[in-house]
Amino acid sequence: MPTTLTPYLSFRGNTREVFAFYAQALGAEIQAMLRFADMPPPPAGASGDGCPPPAGDGIMHACLALPGGAMLMAGDVPPGMPFDGMQGVMLALQYDTVAQAEQAFAALLPGGQVTMPLAPAFWARSFGMLTDRFGVSWAVSGEPLPMP
Repeated sequence: MPTTLTPYLSFRGNTREVFAFYAQALGAEIQAMLRFADMPPPPAGASGDGCPPPAGDGIMHACLALPGGAMLMAGDVPPGMPFDGMQGVMLALQYDTVAQAEQAFAALLPGGQVTMPLAPAFWARSFGMLTDRFGVSWAVSGEPLPMP
């Protein structure tokens, strides 16, 4: 059985907005958007940690399917849990062409910040980095080159 690695991001109550943006920017499809309010009640006799389960319109789990089969998952941090934003992680997108990389980079950028403009690199004809308006860092490559 092959191993699959799927990023799972946490947001402070705006997963629905983030995934709508990513679906449009990346030509992806939202496959799941499950609210905390949709969670079934815990089984009778189940012990909890004394905290009530999150309720309401917050997103417990979302799944985004990108073209080519990659998945991105996310959810809102439950109320009362700490959240310090995205730290120490970057999502990497690889495209077959420079034009595809340029399109994705431009689509993710509104309201964000370029940390490295798109430019040739030794591993791709085009590579750039940005942090989007939601605080997620992206590395975008277009037209890979043979590795030495």
